[in-house]
Amino acid sequence: MTIALPAAPQTAPRRQIFVATALACASAFMIIIGMVAMWMKFRAGAPTRDSADGLYVIKDWLPASITIPEVAANVMLITFPVVALMAQWASYSAKRRDSQHRSLALAICAVLGIAVVNGQAAIYAQMEIGLADGAYQTMFYAITGAMLLLVVGGIAFSFVALFRSVGGREDDTDVVNSHALYWYFLTAAFTVLWFFVYVQK
Repeated sequence: MTIALPAAPQTAPRRQIFVATALACASAFMIIIGMVAMWMKFRAGAPTRDSADGLYVIKDWLPASITIPEVAANVMLITFPVVALMAQWASYSAKRRDSQHRSLALAICAVLGIAVVNGQAAIYAQMEIGLADGAYQTMFYAITGAMLLLVVGGIAFSFVALFRSVGGREDDTDVVNSHALYWYFLTAAFTVLWFFVYVQK
């Protein structure tokens, strides 16, 4: 009589990609918050002068010749939650092994990410400022450029997840969940940047 041994317990998933993405998001968010803090410090320390009539104190931080295109900035702000929603749709579809909707959602994420980059490029073109024109200009390019690099990383993440989805990785939910987490981080980071850089100026 043969007695079969019980099956070994399944090993718990390690979720290395998700943990690594969470650590990367936390690190990048600290960078953005640190740059926003520097922005606020530079703005608070900008020199002041009295107005022509002597009734107001003017802070020489944002040069009068610079106009920020708020429409493009607001459209970018609206785009980020939509990308995060599409990333969550991809995660939802991956959990249910719906490869068609997962691939479609990831493709939309990539396209909307490119639209965000296009919006930031439009802001640069309309403002027509140089990197070394002054403290405001240097800080503006530094903080928005850092955010732009993070968005480019999100686009690359979307393409990687899309290629894996099209390649038939039906059980690749960890990558798609990590992708969604990254776009949630980008949405939160840009909201902070939008408020302090584009609204409060």
